[in-house]
Amino acid sequence: MKSIFRASLVVLTVAFALSTCFADAGADYKAKCATCHGPDGKGDTAMGKTMKVKDLGSAEVQKQSDADLTTIIEKGKKPMPGYEGKLTKEQIDSVVKYVRSLKK
Repeated sequence: MKSIFRASLVVLTVAFALSTCFADAGADYKAKCATCHGPDGKGDTAMGKTMKVKDLGSAEVQKQSDADLTTIIEKGKKPMPGYEGKLTKEQIDSVVKYVRSLKK
């Protein structure tokens, strides 16, 4: 009985940790990126269309390494501003993970 309880507790803890990780990634993305890139990353917002942002789920974006995406988020890429100093390293990493989840 104790081992079933412990196993259940471990499974619930892992599930909670994973859900929190992806929830944070989505929250950081929504707070800083969705205005231009859209909630689904397609860039079909008014601002995104004006600035001709790329679809974040596209092969062109997805083929970039995590390091490349991190650099773009930190330093910016015209017309996108950089977020170094505005987002923590952990937040930037979570945005990269969220962008990866948009892969088609």
